[in-house]
Amino acid sequence: MINRVLPSIAIQNIDLEKCYFNPGCAASIYKPELPELMLELLRGRFGSVKLHNICCRHDPCLPEGATIINNCAGCDRRFHSEYAGIQTITYWEILDTLKDLKLPDHTGLTVSVHDSCSFRQKPQVHAAVRSILRKMNIQIIESEFSGTNSICCGDTFYSHIPDEKVAAFQRWRAAQMPCDDVVVYCIGCVRSMTVGRKNAHYLADLLFDRKTEPINNTLSEYHGDLDAYIKKHCV
Repeated sequence: MINRVLPSIAIQNIDLEKCYFNPGCAASIYKPELPELMLELLRGRFGSVKLHNICCRHDPCLPEGATIINNCAGCDRRFHSEYAGIQTITYWEILDTLKDLKLPDHTGLTVSVHDSCSFRQKPQVHAAVRSILRKMNIQIIESEFSGTNSICCGDTFYSHIPDEKVAAFQRWRAAQMPCDDVVVYCIGCVRSMTVGRKNAHYLADLLFDRKTEPINNTLSEYHGDLDAYIKKHCV
């Protein structure tokens, strides 16, 4: 159980003059067109949000009082905790408030949800994700370790333990999912569920009625691509 809840900024307190959408490095590598679609939806239904693609491991270079709308759990955690004057909220919390939003109909799809471990202290995110899934007519069968009790998919163990032990953990974690179809909202979790032989459904793909591509590269290849992107997007 979590000891405390980490708040998101209240939507009514967001200054749209200082509001930015950061899709995250992994999503930008995975399908570069997806962040563009996500930003277009925000601009059409929420407000004049600006693109921000400086990696969360670098100073965001934003004014005091800025809000970053995050797609990635790691980005949300770092921007909120490591940089003074930055407020955060997730893309999914914003999306869930939009009235009369036309969403794809995924009737017949039954899934479990793997919640990103960096969002463990944000039940408001878990609730928004599930609300959006239900609006798309997706049935949810919860796993024992979800929401505030979620367990890491295993990706964060990279470089700390041997790769084969990471893969074994990922298979163990995937096996805890009651369904073969698993919704994730982190690209690292897509890869982990792929290793565990689950059918991963990336939430942004579902939003735009697109098929999630399994990520079959090695841990070193995956993180090598991330490191290269991070170095490139430092300002």
